[in-house]
Amino acid sequence: MANPRTPGGRARRVHERLAHEYPEAKCELDHRNPFELLVATILSAQATDVGVNKATPRLFARFPDPWSMAEAAPEQVEPYVDTIGLYRQKSRSLVGTARLLVEDYHGEVPSAMKDLIRLPGVGRKTANVVRSVALDQPGLPVDTHVTRLSRRLELTPETNPVKIELALNPMVPAMERGEFSLRLILHGRRVCSARTPRCEDCVLNDFCPSTRV
Repeated sequence: MANPRTPGGRARRVHERLAHEYPEAKCELDHRNPFELLVATILSAQATDVGVNKATPRLFARFPDPWSMAEAAPEQVEPYVDTIGLYRQKSRSLVGTARLLVEDYHGEVPSAMKDLIRLPGVGRKTANVVRSVALDQPGLPVDTHVTRLSRRLELTPETNPVKIELALNPMVPAMERGEFSLRLILHGRRVCSARTPRCEDCVLNDFCPSTRV
C-alpha cells in the first residue's frame, strides 16, 4: 500500500492503524456520569489521571452532584483535592462550575461548546473530553500528546491547541474524533514519548515522516 502523501491521508491511516492497535481505548478518568467527568477533567489539568482517580472517590462521596457542591465554600472542597496540583484554584473552579450548573442549567452538564466554556476552569480541551466521552457529541481534545504526534506525523504544523483541533477536525469523521484523540494519547504515552520515542515498535513507522527507523 502506497504511503499517504497528504495530512488528511496520513490522518486516515493513523486512525485505521491505531483503532486496530487500541480497540478498547477509553478515557482513563474514573467517572459515572457527565458531572463526575467534568469535575475530574477540571482537576486533571497539570495533574495525572492516576492522581485524580485517587482523589475523586472521597470527593464524590462528599459532593455527589452539582447541588451539594454548589452549597460548599471552596475551602470545604480543598481537603478532598489537596493532593492535586493547584488545588486551591481548582476548588474555586469546581464550586463556581457547580453553582453555574445549578443556576443556569438545572444541574445538568450542557452539551454545547459555548455553554461548557462558560464554566470556570473549563477550556476547549475539557469541553471536548466531556462532549466526546460523556455526552455522545463530537469532540477532539488536544493535549500535549495529541500536539506532539500531530506535528511528528505532519498532520498540521500548528502548535496552538485550538488551531490543531480545528485542523484535525475535518480529517476525522465527527463522531470518531474523541476516539481518535484517545488513541493518539495512548500511543503518545506508550510508544511515541517526548524524549525517547520507540520508533522500532511503532505501528506507524512505515509512513511517519519523523520515524527514526
